[in-house]
Amino acid sequence: MPKEHKLQIIPLGGLGEIGKNMTVIRFDNQILVVDAGLAFPEDDMLGIDLVIPDYSYLIENQDMVLGIVVTHGHEDHIGALPYLLRDLHVPVFATKLTMGLIESKLQETNGRLTGNVVQPGDSVRLGDFKVEFIQVSHSIPDSVGLAITTPLGTIIHTGDFKMDHTPIANEKVLDIAKFAELGRKGVLCLLSDSTNAERPGYTQSESEVGLVFNETFQFAKDRIILASFASNISRIQQVINAAMLTSRKVAIVGRSMLNYATIAAELGYLTVPDGILISEDEILTLPPNQVCIVMTGSQGEPMSALTRIAMNDHKKLEIHPGDTVIISANPVPGNEKSVSRTIDQLFRQGANVIHGSSSNVHVSGHASQEDLKLILNVVKPKYFVPMHGEYRMLINHGRIAERLGIPSENIFIAENGSVIEFTRRGAGMAGKVSAGKILVDGLGVGDVGNIVLRDRKQLAQEGILIVVLTINRDTCEIVSGPDVVTRGFVYVRESESMLDEAKDKARQTAEKCLEGGAVEWVSMKNQVRDTLNKHFYEKTRRRPMILPIIQEVKS
Repeated sequence: MPKEHKLQIIPLGGLGEIGKNMTVIRFDNQILVVDAGLAFPEDDMLGIDLVIPDYSYLIENQDMVLGIVVTHGHEDHIGALPYLLRDLHVPVFATKLTMGLIESKLQETNGRLTGNVVQPGDSVRLGDFKVEFIQVSHSIPDSVGLAITTPLGTIIHTGDFKMDHTPIANEKVLDIAKFAELGRKGVLCLLSDSTNAERPGYTQSESEVGLVFNETFQFAKDRIILASFASNISRIQQVINAAMLTSRKVAIVGRSMLNYATIAAELGYLTVPDGILISEDEILTLPPNQVCIVMTGSQGEPMSALTRIAMNDHKKLEIHPGDTVIISANPVPGNEKSVSRTIDQLFRQGANVIHGSSSNVHVSGHASQEDLKLILNVVKPKYFVPMHGEYRMLINHGRIAERLGIPSENIFIAENGSVIEFTRRGAGMAGKVSAGKILVDGLGVGDVGNIVLRDRKQLAQEGILIVVLTINRDTCEIVSGPDVVTRGFVYVRESESMLDEAKDKARQTAEKCLEGGAVEWVSMKNQVRDTLNKHFYEKTRRRPMILPIIQEVKS
């Protein structure tokens, strides 16, 4: 009996969440990876810098991996590549700007890259996969969707996209004709961006923001400070255009913002007229009405330029009463509090802050419901998998597809690690693979897990108490201590009696353990810890982290 070929779609990130997008397409023993992005840590991930997908499935099957194809240059699609490529030495395929951004990231980490630059309309053959790159519109130039032809049918991956019929310079209109052509030929499965699946209507054009910028720049009397995503090259271009029209100079502040702008300008995706850019040091040498400052911080990131200025913590810049601050981005889910806090601080310092969807200083880079319907209608997929979004967004996108006539049994609302399997006989869910989060903390990748985070949370909420005892091993007597050191638990000067009681209880517990002669230090530590836990909870209703330390001496 001939072997049954299997085609699998395995999302490793980006489902049920915003960010860390990564999808595996597997045909028999051949694997193609689409994107490798990061996410930013949630509030309870204390000390964590970045979150990347758990790609252990790829490491376990690395001999099968043929290559990585990248849809565009946003961090949530390329941010995990420096880590993934340490362990997986395979070619990467991306458009010119995207590859430039990837190369820059790998230079910072001394990573190895076998890069292959493609452009919309190109196709590459990787084993039994044929990958065709399709022009789409998004909030960064050179974004593409993918048509992945396999022996069992064609998979279309839209990447992140929107329908923008009037894009600004260096951007292109989504190639709807190509999607329609593929739809006529027959599409096995569509993977489509779900970020705005809850938003009715159409997504506005990026050019609408430019009109608002032009008007705002014209009427602003003093400096203009604009915060946006560093990777939103189109937005930076519109700022430069508005500055040109109103005779302002532009200073780009923030390492990531400057890096993106430099790479985009070098590769021809950002048009910067001679003489318009100035350095941070030159800002104070010009009249306020001739200055525009572009910076990071639209998400209230603690170390970003805008947040530091708002908190009066920037080395060179500060808010002047009368400054116009434009926050040209909507808060990513989870960042609302930090963004609101930054806005409040800016108002306190006398700035006029323009923000929010009602101000029209930001449009999304993602398709809304009517745009999503258009793609579904022209592609006409047999099966549909909503991608890139929190779970409610995936559900809503699935309902849109069902209303357009795709049978509910052909719509797969998957989770990270789900295996969606296709054969000649049909399709269905076929189990799960290892998937989840790898936490990056400084130089450590994956060495911080739930136990460490739990300890950090306890330290942050309850503090720590260290109790030190010195015991003579020969005589089994306490020769010094207990001494107590505490941080973040109570104010020592106001809690001396409670801490003295704790010392007495620790001594009594230790002496009881020593009565039998032979002592098991681990057991003693546990009993001291349990005694003090009970004592402090009765007194304070708090549970600090308690670390007993037992030192040994000999007679």
